[in-house]
Amino acid sequence: MAGNDWVNSYLEAILDVGKGEGIDGREREKEKQKEKFSLLLRERGSFSPQKYFVEEVISGFDETDLYKTWLRAAAMRSPQERNTRLENMCWRIWNLARKKKEIEGEEALRQHKRRMEIEKGRREATADMSDLSEGEKGEPSGADMSARGADTSAHGDSSTRAGRMVRISSIDAIDAWANQHKDKKLYIVLVSIHGLIRGENMELGRDSDTGGQVKYVVELARALGATPGVYRVDLLTRQISAPDVDWSYAEPIEMLAPLDSANSETGESAGAYIIRIPFGPRNKYVNKEQLWPYTQEFVDGALNHIIQMSRVLGEQVGSDAPVWPIIIHGHYADAGDSTALLSGALNVPMIFTGHSLGRDKLDQLLRQGRQTREEINHMYKIMRRIEGEELCLDAAEVVITSTRQEVEEQWSLYDGFDLVLARKLRARIKRGVSCFGRFMPRMSVIPPGMEFKHIASHEEIEGELDGHDDPNPPAIWPKVMKFFTNPRKPMILALARPDPKKNITTLVKAFGECRPLRELANLTLIMGNRDDIDDMSATNSGYLTSVLKLIDKYDLYGQVAYPKHHKQSDVPDIYRLAAKTKGVFINPAFIEPFGLTLIEASAYGLPIVATKNGGPVDIQRVLDNGILVDPHDQNAISDALYKLVSDKQLWAKCRQNGLKNIHQFSWPEHCKTYLSKIITLKPRHPMWKNTDENIDNVNNDSDLDSPNDSLKDIKDISLNLTLSLDGDENVNSGSGKSKLENVIKKLSSVSASSNTETHNTVTNSKIPALRRRKNVFIIAIDSAENHDLVQIVKNIFESVQNERQAGSIGFILSTSLTMSEVHSLLISGGLLSTDFDAFICNSGSDLYYPTHNNDDMLSPHELPFALDLDYHSQIEYKWGGEGLRKTLIRWAASETERVGDKEEKIVFKDEDRSSAFCFAFKVTNPSLVPPVKELRKSMRIQALRCHILYSHDGTKLHVIPVLASRSQALRYLYIRWGVDLSKMVVFVGASGDTDYEGLLGGVHKTIILNGPFNKIASEIHQARIFPIEDVVAFDSPNIYHSQGSDVSDIKLGLQNFGVLKD
Repeated sequence: MAGNDWVNSYLEAILDVGKGEGIDGREREKEKQKEKFSLLLRERGSFSPQKYFVEEVISGFDETDLYKTWLRAAAMRSPQERNTRLENMCWRIWNLARKKKEIEGEEALRQHKRRMEIEKGRREATADMSDLSEGEKGEPSGADMSARGADTSAHGDSSTRAGRMVRISSIDAIDAWANQHKDKKLYIVLVSIHGLIRGENMELGRDSDTGGQVKYVVELARALGATPGVYRVDLLTRQISAPDVDWSYAEPIEMLAPLDSANSETGESAGAYIIRIPFGPRNKYVNKEQLWPYTQEFVDGALNHIIQMSRVLGEQVGSDAPVWPIIIHGHYADAGDSTALLSGALNVPMIFTGHSLGRDKLDQLLRQGRQTREEINHMYKIMRRIEGEELCLDAAEVVITSTRQEVEEQWSLYDGFDLVLARKLRARIKRGVSCFGRFMPRMSVIPPGMEFKHIASHEEIEGELDGHDDPNPPAIWPKVMKFFTNPRKPMILALARPDPKKNITTLVKAFGECRPLRELANLTLIMGNRDDIDDMSATNSGYLTSVLKLIDKYDLYGQVAYPKHHKQSDVPDIYRLAAKTKGVFINPAFIEPFGLTLIEASAYGLPIVATKNGGPVDIQRVLDNGILVDPHDQNAISDALYKLVSDKQLWAKCRQNGLKNIHQFSWPEHCKTYLSKIITLKPRHPMWKNTDENIDNVNNDSDLDSPNDSLKDIKDISLNLTLSLDGDENVNSGSGKSKLENVIKKLSSVSASSNTETHNTVTNSKIPALRRRKNVFIIAIDSAENHDLVQIVKNIFESVQNERQAGSIGFILSTSLTMSEVHSLLISGGLLSTDFDAFICNSGSDLYYPTHNNDDMLSPHELPFALDLDYHSQIEYKWGGEGLRKTLIRWAASETERVGDKEEKIVFKDEDRSSAFCFAFKVTNPSLVPPVKELRKSMRIQALRCHILYSHDGTKLHVIPVLASRSQALRYLYIRWGVDLSKMVVFVGASGDTDYEGLLGGVHKTIILNGPFNKIASEIHQARIFPIEDVVAFDSPNIYHSQGSDVSDIKLGLQNFGVLKD
């Protein structure tokens, strides 16, 4: 909005109107039929301006249009029309004010509840870690956080001292780095999936998705590709073939030419590349809010590229062993969510950069009072974005930020990050004591880099402005200088869009009310581009109008420049012009997250005046070339500006400091700081034998059933990996089910300690058959009773009887059941274990394979299943183990219901169904337990990372590793055995467990079976964080809705996907 002056003036005018006829008319209209009126009804005497206003204006317009409405009202010649409009505006502002107060009240209660939850979580976490030292228990002081804030880590990596950004700041150090790392052959993957991304002629500003982030990720990829030790960098993004965008965005691969090839790696696949992955609507460019339902499709496509590239790099520089990415780096919430899944599937470390954060945006929008939380979520899909960012905190090892302010004020809004708890965990790790399963990502402040090669040398920007010295000045110079009576005076330069947050009006007031400053300097305001102010957005036009009114109020004509147009390529010339006049650059924004323009201006020799709120504090600490001010204090602003332009020695010193230190913000420096963080991470990648064979021979049908891969290899290890009902002396007495579960827990408990020699324990003659299948059917129906599920399985078998007998189609059962429950189900239904190629059990925390060779059986009583320990090594990352189990048991004990005069528990630990990577609980009253989102929040607040699921009927609760799921298990089968994801067909019911949505997305085909067998889901499933439509594209060509579950219905679905011929 344009400020308060116009509001006051129109309110004064309303005081002169009186109640008027409109009030009486409003009373009469209360008794009439409710319908919409047009302005034409005024002539018939039945028009109510108040009702028209409430029904049409309030409902149909944003309050940012109020200023334009006031201008039109003030211009009315008819007093009656003018008064009516003014009265309507009065009602509108009253309604908006009431709405804002309601929202503020709701948010105040919500924030109070959140603070209480955080304090409770801290207390519980501290109680578990009862051996804390006094230093760990205390709250960090302001000085302590200043010293540590640049790299807040739960891993004890304190790379900063005294609050300074540690960088390699000399040529000798850079050369030393190059010599030390030149022999490394690192593969780095960056992910940024929205917007229009290309290496040259970036269309920055084309839309809200194509801005600074696009420039940042492209330049980061290019710079990393030219850094010693980095062999290849892939920037993964979306392939767009839409008619309304340039054809270059449809190119699958684009090589980024290095700016400096001196240190670049040479090789067939070396360098930096943009890799475009097709996903989402074909032939259509959509904004980032509409991409969420398609991110799993991107994950599958990206997974395929990374695996293929790892093989290629292995052949070139890895001695035929795959070269896996050292890290995968996600940018923004959508890419971060996808990167978390990629990281989990590949067991590769993840890094995340938020750029802008959803909770911060939600907080700002709610403060404005224009929209409710529900309205904001509908427009921006903000809750899906926030959950993606929370998942990034769960999965990432390092979160890179631009400033400490982002760490302390923005990330602290999230359930998954707490500065106080992070410090306590960091102290424990330094002492070498247990954190009881708690993890906190490392926060590392690394400001964005810049390319300085295009900047003129220091000598070129020396001297006073002299028109005769530049016979061919840049085109933008005359456009600016024409505003000034004396263009030789020092120029105060501000470059910002006309937005209230940028605080340009305070700058103009400071300049206009300080006569000494006006006499000494000129003011240049570069406020974007415009043709007609009325064509700008309401907010921008209103604010720009306020700026122009202030120029008129202080009569600053001849002293202030505000050109209408400039090109992006003109910006360096504008900086040069200000530097030649010995001017100053100012950024007076109320809050500046980073302040890239301050670095740009400093690179051209301009001293700076900047807000003390946010990133400029860090920049000034490094550059030491200006003054920080309170953006609300116009006197402080004018004093700082006057001090710099009047004191030539101070100006020269600030300029010299800026030019001397500016290269600490260069891309080479950024990349070296960046790499210094990631090379300290513990390397992780897929760990098993014969990786090349597993991937390379996917389509090789020769000699797949080698006897060397039989289960006889298992007999040589100390632990019997087959399951027995009564063949283990250590199994407790009791039911066969209990015995079996004890064996499973024993098997699972050694998975973490198994060495690489046992990683091939599940390689048998059945596994190559899984690799050989033309298609694989995954049966993941949660909404059916057991007898209905068995019948559906038989119907699926019958629908592809010929293909099944030929061996071209394999089957996998994916369920929340344990292996023993699955075995009982198969026996009761008359099915064989060898009818399936694999079993995904315990909601995706365990993976089993059947044995079908009797020679491999150790005794007649053994169950024919083998546990995949390699899968456990993939999912165990950040698993809380015993610390998580104790916390869950404590939570379960607190969940009670009142029965008569007693409090009775409603959640019980299910020992029989629990395993090393799945903590199972029974729920007796699903209507009283908290939904997934609340329980997940509680765990995150305590720094416990896990995946929480309820069964379809709500009676079972499973807690498994954070990156484990049934959908991730399918990706593991692709990585481990080369099972093509696009050749998978997943069968689900009309609803399912709370991980149901994960089974619907991706490149695989999904058949949703409808019919009376589907039970009604528990009401606990209704308490979702966001609508399922925000994450699942039900109109996708990969999803088919079957009318029933009969053989004919299933055949129709398979024919639709081309799996069966018509």
